[in-house]
Amino acid sequence: MSTWLPAQQRSTMTQKKNTWYPKQDEGDLVKRLKAICTDADPTRLYRNLTKIGQGVSGGVYAAYQVGTNLCVAIKQMDLDKQPKKDLIINEILVMRSSRHPNIVNYIDSFLYKNDLWVVMEYMEGGSLEDVVKSNLMTEGQIAAVSRETCQGLEHLHRHGVIHRDIKSGNVLLSLQGDIKLVDFGCSAQTSDPNVSERNTMIGTHYWMAPEVVTRKAYGPKVDIWSLGIVAIEMMEGEPPYRNQNPLKALYLIATNRTPEIANPDLLSPVFRDYLASVLEVDVEKRPNVATLLQHPFFKKAEPLRTLVPLIKAAREASKK
Repeated sequence: MSTWLPAQQRSTMTQKKNTWYPKQDEGDLVKRLKAICTDADPTRLYRNLTKIGQGVSGGVYAAYQVGTNLCVAIKQMDLDKQPKKDLIINEILVMRSSRHPNIVNYIDSFLYKNDLWVVMEYMEGGSLEDVVKSNLMTEGQIAAVSRETCQGLEHLHRHGVIHRDIKSGNVLLSLQGDIKLVDFGCSAQTSDPNVSERNTMIGTHYWMAPEVVTRKAYGPKVDIWSLGIVAIEMMEGEPPYRNQNPLKALYLIATNRTPEIANPDLLSPVFRDYLASVLEVDVEKRPNVATLLQHPFFKKAEPLRTLVPLIKAAREASKK
């Protein structure tokens, strides 16, 4: 294994489908889960479950709420297969306390026959990952998605939460083009995001900031770097180093500077400046989210409705 990854880190990390998690003692986490979940039978509250996705931790289903007929998304997880129950608890707590137009709405959670059900708003447009694989996006559309995502991050950072896993797969869309962040399983809660720092390597390889990979102390600005990688995804269809295996990608992130962009001369000056800002290796020079929201690139944002044809094209492509 390459020497750039500290020996202590190599011995205390486990890999799961390109996502890294720190090892910890679980303790009495099931009791903590029971304390925050609703004591009820979810099968009596939700009907017509249809599987719409599968992640590392479990399946995701679309369902209808009995009585209201509201369509919801349900994430089901077998607790026996969840080595990191503390991350699940953290995800529920963050979702429950984060009400914002650019964050997926948490509805409820249940423990049922050793399965955890997390019920949330259903975003029928799918993920940004689906969109970037099927479409070429204009700078105005990239600006719109980046601005909306940035607004969600501003809410999280202002309330002491670092997402730590910003990527296209965790940006969801409605059929009207609304943009919302999801998946807080890697998030960190801090009492003051401006002073509290972490040094745990966690998240998904290709979107990690250099300071995360090299295990330096870091704060909320790691999300800003990841936002820049998402912008490259929207331009090029995938993040930098995606053609490399995960370990090689980590090495390149740790040793290279700002990732190279294909055909930068084709980009507008304001877009190039935006990318240079968010992908600044020097954390002190990288803007915080409040400053970034004032960047002139966001003035190029097209109306969210212009994303609708891209969403429909991605849905059609998924049927083939």
